[in-house]
Amino acid sequence: MKLEILIAFAIACALLMSGCMNQRPQAASNVTEACVNACRDAKKAGADLGSGPCLSNNISKDWVCDVAHNPRADVDSIPENQCQAYGKQASHFVEVTPECEFIRAV
Repeated sequence: MKLEILIAFAIACALLMSGCMNQRPQAASNVTEACVNACRDAKKAGADLGSGPCLSNNISKDWVCDVAHNPRADVDSIPENQCQAYGKQASHFVEVTPECEFIRAV
């Protein structure tokens, strides 16, 4: 019995380390794509994304889309550059860089 538990633990650790257990759910993947597309559209329209602005307070139900730097810059912590709906009407966010590269979805 102890050997079976040890084997199961080893398999779980291997999966975690390989990233299999750390993949984004499908919903987050769809929202991520929408956020990246919103970023690209903003860039095409000539928007300056260098200050890390909020792109959408409602990119999808319960999600906002925010531009941030990777690594984070001081400008990313300025309230005017953050999505005001986060923590109020939305409990999840997607961050993309000013170049529209995905950072994270939480």
